[in-house]
Amino acid sequence: MRSHYLIVDGYNVIYANAALAAIAADSLDGARKQLADALCEFRALSRYRVIVVFDAHLVAGGEGSVQKYRNITMVFTKEAETADQYIERAAYKLSRSNVRDKITVATSDTLEQLIILAHGAGRISAEDLWKEIESTRQEMREKYVENRPIKKNPFESLLDPETAKKLDEMRYGK
Repeated sequence: MRSHYLIVDGYNVIYANAALAAIAADSLDGARKQLADALCEFRALSRYRVIVVFDAHLVAGGEGSVQKYRNITMVFTKEAETADQYIERAAYKLSRSNVRDKITVATSDTLEQLIILAHGAGRISAEDLWKEIESTRQEMREKYVENRPIKKNPFESLLDPETAKKLDEMRYGK
């Protein structure tokens, strides 16, 4: 089966969103968590296998890490390795490992987009990724929440008429 990978330049996408950029000013960890949560939701509603990459190249002695966060993969680069370098290498490896897989990289870095295209991967800007996330959320809201009939009391429909009547009498003090 064909996989579609979405590799996200984490900080680039955080700073493309005004709300997350404001959170990042106070708490970078909080902004990363909110981005990860949004990507987890997006992953659940879309066809993508999501990998989000965060720079840690300025962290002295940083060994880097790859970890699962719910249904996505989070990568923190090692010392002296930028997110761009990791993304380029990952896109290249994924595109060569299984030619049927599709790779899209989310970044607004123009140079990075050109390099990614040269590796045969697709690209989406950080702003367009946010639009796609919001569009997917709206589509799901319309499909499952706004158009779903709301039953007044779904439990009541499971009761036989006599029991339902007794419960109503108890509820209304009769």
